[in-house]
Amino acid sequence: MSETQKTTSAISVFEKYLTVWVLLCMGIGILIGQFLPVIPETLSRYEYYQVSVPTAVLIWIMIFPMMLKVDFSSVVGVTKKPVGLFLTTFVNWAVKPFTMFAIASLFFLFIFDGLIANELAREYIAGAVILGAAPCTAMVFVWSKLTNGDPAYTLVQVSVNDIIVIVLFAPIVALLLGVGNVAVPWNTLILSTVLFIVVPLVLAIITRKVIVSRKGQHYFEHNFISKFDRVTMAGLLLTLIIIFSFQGERIVENPLHILLIAIPLTIQTFLIFGITYSGAYACKLPFNIAAPSAMIGASNFFELAVAVSISLFGLNSGATLATVVGVLVEVPVMLLLVKIANSTKDKFNFVKD
Repeated sequence: MSETQKTTSAISVFEKYLTVWVLLCMGIGILIGQFLPVIPETLSRYEYYQVSVPTAVLIWIMIFPMMLKVDFSSVVGVTKKPVGLFLTTFVNWAVKPFTMFAIASLFFLFIFDGLIANELAREYIAGAVILGAAPCTAMVFVWSKLTNGDPAYTLVQVSVNDIIVIVLFAPIVALLLGVGNVAVPWNTLILSTVLFIVVPLVLAIITRKVIVSRKGQHYFEHNFISKFDRVTMAGLLLTLIIIFSFQGERIVENPLHILLIAIPLTIQTFLIFGITYSGAYACKLPFNIAAPSAMIGASNFFELAVAVSISLFGLNSGATLATVVGVLVEVPVMLLLVKIANSTKDKFNFVKD
């Protein structure tokens, strides 16, 4: 089977053309904001502690199925392949958020100075920071599969990351936003962490145990989880339409900003991939560990980032726009990195997979 055939079989049409769907949602959302402003105006009335209730429901629809895919019992296997796990964990939490802050600050405050107003630039930095502090999504399983990565290792890494994010996400975001002179509403940040990480995680664990005990592991993994695929897709698309209905005026007035935001986010993704991939090579990891290690480091939990940015700064904020642009660039950039990894597989011949 060719690489193209492998890619087609491993990634769904929705995932493969996610950038196209985001662009379509952008167009629909902008049209709604311009010609049916009553919709975003009505939605904006339903908030609780700055959290948009309709958007929160849609984001829950996205996040909960992703939490279902994580088997935390796999964490017990951490000692079997510790080097790759330690490498990606270190990059994800000790390197990635800080390089994102540095790159975003460099571009938005200096390189793009004069193109973006200072206050808006800081909002974009805030969105980039939130994105950089939310590593690893369910999409990682796709990137790992496209590189024939070790599925057990990928599962362990995702599980470990989802445990760590509960503890470190809020403090890292608060630290970096504070350094960037962005006011951090701690109550909202903690509420967002509980609402969009802890609660769906606990419910997913309970759901997994109940279904597995009644129907078995095979049914859960091959039948039950797949039932949520279309629901997740619908939740994401509707969320994007709502976001862009609030962002319409900003985008119409500053269409260049989409490109300007995409540039540092893309550079950050390549940088983290390069650091992790070269680190895996230096550690003499097999390719089926090295490739997913790099993909996990480069990818983002953009659903969480969007949810938190909406909670902290609102649907019409620059921060939220920055996280949504992260969704826009994620798939094409990650597919390119998959191609780079597969084309350099022979470099890891010093050890057998």
